[in-house]
Amino acid sequence: MTGSVEGLARSGGVPGERVVAPVSVGRIPDFFIVGHPKCGTTALYEMLRRHPQIYMPELKEPRFFAPDLRARFLAGGALGPVAAGDEQAQSLPQTREQYVQLFAPARPDQVVGEASPSYLMSSNAPSAIAAAQPRARIVALLREPVAFLRSLQLELVRNHVELERDFERAIANESIPAIGEGTPDYSPPIRRYSDRIRYVEQLRRFHEAFPAEQVLVLIYEDFRRDNAGTLRQVLAFLGVDPGVALEPSQANPTMDVRSVGLDRLVQAMYGGRGPLARGARRTIRTLAPRRLRGRGFQALRRRLLYAPPKAPPEDFALRLRARFRPEVVALSDYLGRDLVSEWGYGRVG
Repeated sequence: MTGSVEGLARSGGVPGERVVAPVSVGRIPDFFIVGHPKCGTTALYEMLRRHPQIYMPELKEPRFFAPDLRARFLAGGALGPVAAGDEQAQSLPQTREQYVQLFAPARPDQVVGEASPSYLMSSNAPSAIAAAQPRARIVALLREPVAFLRSLQLELVRNHVELERDFERAIANESIPAIGEGTPDYSPPIRRYSDRIRYVEQLRRFHEAFPAEQVLVLIYEDFRRDNAGTLRQVLAFLGVDPGVALEPSQANPTMDVRSVGLDRLVQAMYGGRGPLARGARRTIRTLAPRRLRGRGFQALRRRLLYAPPKAPPEDFALRLRARFRPEVVALSDYLGRDLVSEWGYGRVG
């Protein structure tokens, strides 16, 4: 990485001119939110798509430019918070024609974007995106490693991808049991936790594919502390009006599952298509008071099934910080920002 690129990387990118792709051959996005999950990507997506000068499709995570990871997604793998058999995973675009169709409703004067947190983990995504849209703007979000992994593990449990509820044992296990072994769609397990904490390697792939002024690195803790200020920074970076008032969003809050078995039963009932599932839904509609139907019932279901998460044991959190301290030091040097102190790693031996 050259000195000039490092200097721009430290600043987190600079506001760029507004770029709108030609519509005659189908739109390839002008910007990409590339991850990580559980770092504010969904909240940022929800806020940006409310901006009148921005178009983002209903499908939040097309994952089109991560072919090295797509087989595991479609098999219900653990690279992201998606449950096996999720309808969204099954509807991912497979061809360029299907992909550009996602952006067909965009007006010619709108900036087009998509959000696929898997791109930061993908070895292929940076070069594939650059080949398709060399002027694309890239937005990456990073989070303190222990809090990030804890939130991710809870989300994977909630989506029935992670079978181990205990955080310490899940991190020790590292890899998920193989899915579909012996079938044509088999994808071997991956080390899905510690491999994510390779922030510098992941950012460098994008800086090698794009000029540094086209890459904006955000820190989740900044986004959470100053939602509006971070959003204005992103809007300026994308070349749209940063003065448009957009309501803050807190999407996908981290929650713990009270009972995995009950949660599986409820999800099967609501997501299932068989006669038993349809019959159960009709019974609930018949018996539940009108005030508890729809959003009211969903809120009640969340209160019954989920609870605020407990912090991981402090001794284990300290061991994890010691384990990931070299990466935090390297990231601090890479970005020119003292994340060692900000994230509390200065006291870690």
